[in-house]
Amino acid sequence: MTVTRAGDLLATWEAGIGRDGPGRALLLHRAARPELDGDSEALLALPVGAREADLFALRRTLFGERMQVRVDCTACGADMEFDLDAGEFARSLRPPDQPVVRLTEGGLDIAFRVPTVADLSAAARHPDAALSADGARRALLDRCVVSAERDGDAVSVDALPPSVQRKIAEAAEAVDPAADVTLSINCPECAAATRAELDIASYLWTELDAWARDVLLDVHLLATAYGWTEPDILALSPLRRRYYLELCADA
Repeated sequence: MTVTRAGDLLATWEAGIGRDGPGRALLLHRAARPELDGDSEALLALPVGAREADLFALRRTLFGERMQVRVDCTACGADMEFDLDAGEFARSLRPPDQPVVRLTEGGLDIAFRVPTVADLSAAARHPDAALSADGARRALLDRCVVSAERDGDAVSVDALPPSVQRKIAEAAEAVDPAADVTLSINCPECAAATRAELDIASYLWTELDAWARDVLLDVHLLATAYGWTEPDILALSPLRRRYYLELCADA
């Protein structure tokens, strides 16, 4: 069961104000999986796709099925706006059923782990990742390649040809497609296709931030009008809170 009580959601928002993207994603994942009782290590050990599926499910629970997305066309710059179904994403995204994948490519026998949230975070913090996308990819391979052999002899990750590295990335994506939700949108103005990554953690945080600020404004107005405490106000249903606010405006 996801965290849905207003007070708990405000606590999640407050804790995330001073954090970066990965820190906020972890807080949101805790809200999506409270049964893990704040076990960050267990959350970080999940495949990236499992986290994304959890966050889509949390988004559906908190804010409904409809997600409004805006993307600029890469060809003509037109502003494109469309709706997505968070529920459909949550139902269609499935975590991988095989943690270790084996691949034979270019005479090499390779075994690699499906990247976890911890792997992704560590690769993003790697010094090489700040230099280029290739650096981040290399750091992720370093963590996830379990073994690489040619005719029984070990081969280092550094010695893997770029074509083999691409094959590993493609195989990982095939096993855990939810790890990278990429949309392809045809522009209504010029008909060109634009590819855009949907970062559900960032999207959901933006929504939670707007919701939290609105709720705190409600608390301020009702506390000023009635002298109620924050817990008293948050215990009201959204409908009753809105009704009291309308009474304040009419007074």
